[in-house]
Amino acid sequence: MRSKEEVQELLEHFRTSENKNFTCNEEAIFSAYDNNHGHQSLAIKILSIFGGVLASFSFLGFLLLAGLYNSPVGILVLGIIGIAAGIFINKAYDKIIIDTISVSSFLIGFALLTFGLSTMEVDENINYLICILAAAASLIITRSYILVFISVLIISGGILMIIPSNKEFDFIHLYTSLLAIIVTAFYLKEAKIIAQHTALSRLYNPIRIALLLSFLAGLASIGDDFITVSDDYIWVSSVVIIPAILYVLSRIFEVLNISQTPQKAGIYIITVALLLPTVLSPAISGAILIILLSFLVNYKTSLAIGILAFVYFVSRYYYDLHFTLLTKSILLFSSGILFLGLYLLTHKKLTSHEEI
Repeated sequence: MRSKEEVQELLEHFRTSENKNFTCNEEAIFSAYDNNHGHQSLAIKILSIFGGVLASFSFLGFLLLAGLYNSPVGILVLGIIGIAAGIFINKAYDKIIIDTISVSSFLIGFALLTFGLSTMEVDENINYLICILAAAASLIITRSYILVFISVLIISGGILMIIPSNKEFDFIHLYTSLLAIIVTAFYLKEAKIIAQHTALSRLYNPIRIALLLSFLAGLASIGDDFITVSDDYIWVSSVVIIPAILYVLSRIFEVLNISQTPQKAGIYIITVALLLPTVLSPAISGAILIILLSFLVNYKTSLAIGILAFVYFVSRYYYDLHFTLLTKSILLFSSGILFLGLYLLTHKKLTSHEEI
């Protein structure tokens, strides 16, 4: 809602509808609106994160110049204190400048924790697992948008780093497949997740965007020099992502009131035929999944991210020397047909609804 007037209009609409016994606590509704309206915007939160990152790098540089790296135990203890301080400061205060300080302390803490464990020659896997557990504990304790967002990224990043650390590169498909399922469920089950607990309603948005970015990081890693997957198993992720796309498509049918079986079957067949060329490039089908999910739930930020990811993955695929120009052309042609078909279908349905 953009204003209290719109909230009032919506309440009046409910009162004048068929349900004559509609009652509500207007004071509580407007109080909740004022509290929500007072929260920082996403742009301010992003700036706060970047401010925290820059401050963290500056402080870490100072610590290195001061020779703190000569004391691994000191680094480790300071890292734990930094993480705890970041959580405490964020829970105790609710201001933008304090958010930047808490983010800085939180990031510095994790950086020092990782560096301290490495200096003590702790095994890489144990190092990553400790960071994952610390981030999971932070996720349970904190209710801050930014710290929850960072904690989820640390967890997924730690899991992603374990794969090349053990040189088990093909496990990236397990990572992307699980995240494809989790992201799809998180988008489609929003109402049920939020209704479970008040805390979940506050944590839903940062967890959702963090899971989305984690999913994209996994997709970007496939075929990258960072994680070189076997050409024999590059299709594994697509086996999960393509059925997820078809399931999202079935939900879009419900929104667009497409109920005739022949029509639905025809769309399914055409979609599968168009998606088959993307089997060897799961990053593209993953971006398509994000776009469809964002369209279905009307999440504009995610939609913009999905479109940018799609353009990037297509351009990267086009310059991939592992595939012939014919294969690439078929993929680009199929993707274009799929999006044009989706546009024409939704445009036609939405136009027909407006005429009615």
